[in-house]
Amino acid sequence: MGERPYVVLSCSTSIDGCLDDASSQRLMLSNDADFDRVDATRAGCDAIMVGARTVRRDNPRLLVRCPDRRAQRLARGVPETPAKVVLTGRGCLDPDAAFFTCGDAERLVYAASPGFGTARERLGARATVLDAGDPVDLGLVLADLYERGVERLMVEGGQTMHTQLIGEGLADELHLSVAPLFVGEAQAPRLLGAGRFPQDRGRRALLAEVRQIGDVVLLRYGLSERFDREALAG
Repeated sequence: MGERPYVVLSCSTSIDGCLDDASSQRLMLSNDADFDRVDATRAGCDAIMVGARTVRRDNPRLLVRCPDRRAQRLARGVPETPAKVVLTGRGCLDPDAAFFTCGDAERLVYAASPGFGTARERLGARATVLDAGDPVDLGLVLADLYERGVERLMVEGGQTMHTQLIGEGLADELHLSVAPLFVGEAQAPRLLGAGRFPQDRGRRALLAEVRQIGDVVLLRYGLSERFDREALAG
């Protein structure tokens, strides 16, 4: 595999590790101060990536919200909002979703080979659709993003993507915001699905930061040697 971006995973969970509950309404886990922290992280990245389920369920805009941060990006000679990236297996994405209609950021869709034609037909000129293999090859996706100038990538969900990126050793850093509540529902999506991970009972992740942000706590973990090098350089 060729070079790839530095990958930062960002997510919020309940105390019992749920990303959401099992209802049709999105469960708000972060507070305003934590949302602002996420916005600052977005502003420091070249692209933001999510899975198709996140687009369908949460309808995120994935924009930098703070005007000053957008202005600072423009002053650096980069677009005011990072490029937006979504991965899909079937290609069944709504062209009117906020991901595709909000903001002027570049929009990239990496589709599994069987869903490539569907995604291209449904989205038309609203996004660049690329064939990412069958199943989606995350190493291929990251290498392609790097060739497109993405050096720092923020991943905002969901469970499947986080599980695969950590399991394949493709994640460098995890920002985990823990909200002071329990979900307690067996069907609720959790941070990770079943898998084998580099960080296990034989090799712990590096806890680099613990920060209270209002009523939530941010846990920042290093997951790779690249994190170690970046931390030392900083």
